[in-house]
Amino acid sequence: MTSRMEEAAAFDQELTRVEESIRKLKIDFDIYFNGATKRPPLEARARLEAQLKRLADRRGLNYGQKYHLNGLVSRYTSYRELWRRTLRARGEDLV
Repeated sequence: MTSRMEEAAAFDQELTRVEESIRKLKIDFDIYFNGATKRPPLEARARLEAQLKRLADRRGLNYGQKYHLNGLVSRYTSYRELWRRTLRARGEDLV
């Protein structure tokens, strides 16, 4: 039973790291859109997407973890669409 609790705690820590990664990526895109950097943070976005996919494929999550993960995926998806529309409006159809 302890390993199950440790596994749940490790997953919760991973969710916290993903939440922080989403926050950092949003800041990176904001910096890019304000002209402070030359290239959009596409590599960081790809890493985050891979991490979210890997987490979504996990089995045996409790309802709280599923809810938290779905909330993070929803927040990321909203940001991704905003970034895509903004890039398209700027004529940079990279994404």
